[in-house]
Amino acid sequence: MSASSRASRLLRAAAAALLCAQAVQAQERMDPDNPTCPLAPNWSSHREMQLNVEQVDGRPVLLAEGHVDDNLIPRLRAALDGFTGDEIWVRSPGGNARVGNEAGRLIREANLHTRIPAGWACFSACNFVFMGGSARFVDRGGLFIVHMFTHTGDRDALRSEVSRGIDNTIGLIGEIEQQSALLASEDNDFLIRMGVSRRLLTEIMYRTRAIAERSGDRSTRRCLTPEEVRRYNVATEIIAN
Repeated sequence: MSASSRASRLLRAAAAALLCAQAVQAQERMDPDNPTCPLAPNWSSHREMQLNVEQVDGRPVLLAEGHVDDNLIPRLRAALDGFTGDEIWVRSPGGNARVGNEAGRLIREANLHTRIPAGWACFSACNFVFMGGSARFVDRGGLFIVHMFTHTGDRDALRSEVSRGIDNTIGLIGEIEQQSALLASEDNDFLIRMGVSRRLLTEIMYRTRAIAERSGDRSTRRCLTPEEVRRYNVATEIIAN
């Protein structure tokens, strides 16, 4: 390797380390509405999940960043087909829960590892993408953030249906009950298949509010501690940086 190539590589590594340190620092300011979590989790603002391969310490790593969008699966299949590495790094604010579930299954079928690096955050549907890893790593400073999955997150839509009368309201309640039961069953089945403790659902996720109950109340997130990440087998190993 030439001197210029070595210098370029060192500069890229230094820049990556600086960005990581800045992300960790940004996540240290806590959210008064969600006291277990930072005010500004670093989970990417991409409206569709971006899948890019980068060299990290001389090995290829697949970076999965952004919303778990409805059309993720074909792109993920294509990315996995051409990927020669063994690890995926994830950061995402969530998205389509069932697509996240399917993405996690694809990752498990490919026998790939998943990681939440220091300074990155994985929330909601991203949880299922991450849990698909055959080995799962949460670096110190990485965040695994949960809430209760629901079909009632759109309060405006609910108010609109209720305002149309009792028949619409009863029909809506029945649909929510049915879909919520199906989703809970799917969650449970997924955790069993991925080797994650089902107590994560009963003790944490289903005890966290899915939507704000009052105007101005936004307490809907729960960040797992390193001890909880270990206890529920969310990660197979926690890396101390």
